[in-house]
Amino acid sequence: MAHQHSSQPRLSPSSYEEDITHLLAPRLAYFEAVARHEHVTRAAQELSVPQSTLSRAMVRLEADLGVALFARKGRTVSLTPAGRTFLTTVERALAEVERAADSVRADADPTSGKVAFGFLHTLGSETVPSLIRAFRADHPRVRFSLVQNYGEAMLERLRSGTLDLCLTSPVPDAPDLVARRLDEQRLRLVVPDDHRLASRKRIRLAEAADETFVTLEPGYGLRRITDDLCTEAGFKPRIAFEGEEAETLRGLVAAGLGVALLPPPAVPRPGVVELAITGQRAVREIGVAWLDGHPDTPPVAAFKAFLLSRRGHLLPD
Repeated sequence: MAHQHSSQPRLSPSSYEEDITHLLAPRLAYFEAVARHEHVTRAAQELSVPQSTLSRAMVRLEADLGVALFARKGRTVSLTPAGRTFLTTVERALAEVERAADSVRADADPTSGKVAFGFLHTLGSETVPSLIRAFRADHPRVRFSLVQNYGEAMLERLRSGTLDLCLTSPVPDAPDLVARRLDEQRLRLVVPDDHRLASRKRIRLAEAADETFVTLEPGYGLRRITDDLCTEAGFKPRIAFEGEEAETLRGLVAAGLGVALLPPPAVPRPGVVELAITGQRAVREIGVAWLDGHPDTPPVAAFKAFLLSRRGHLLPD
């Protein structure tokens, strides 16, 4: 392989760092094969490329680096000290690329791939485990990466590509997302068991206008629903405590620190009474959302179809 000077100009210092990866990446596998065989023709045969193409690629690689990687004798080559140093790093880089390719292929495997699935904290103790158990009856090897968070945070994860699907409330309405309503939960006014209203079974929310409320923090879907329902009932709630998890709010109610609008608990909580709301539609809708135009891997497509098939009976009775 005759050593020729490349007609391409060397990279300037200002452009070197941003361009060198694009120049080198296509040639690294070529370099590794030549270094391993120490013979251009045999490397070309393994790679199924013309010998002349491979020779030119190695000359250009050395020209771009400004370093001699090979000592040449005909079509036989041996690595220079710089070439041995470069080979060590190239082998690691190619191994990482291969591992990355294996990982994404494994995640997309129809039978054993992975679904990145987000959901609200209030759906984590019972609803989501039941859903996954039912889905895995027909897809026993599909893996899940599970994320519990509030709605807006999960939507941002959808947009960033770290989630495939999420169960959230309210059902989002955004141009870059697709969302489908699946079910709804009736909200209840939760009061301490020694509260003046605890003997009631149902209540108009306006009757709680003078109560102190405990709520989720702003940004949570349930907080927005609480604020909207109270506004509809003719008052702005007086809020004493803001939290991040519904069962913590139930604990605060049980401690006599306020009342709360909450969905039904997975397990009844002692110390509180849950009153049905009358006179207005006090519900939260649960929906599934995904990024519009985002291609689904087979396991994600299967789980999405499963969730959509549960419309109207997503939640446990």
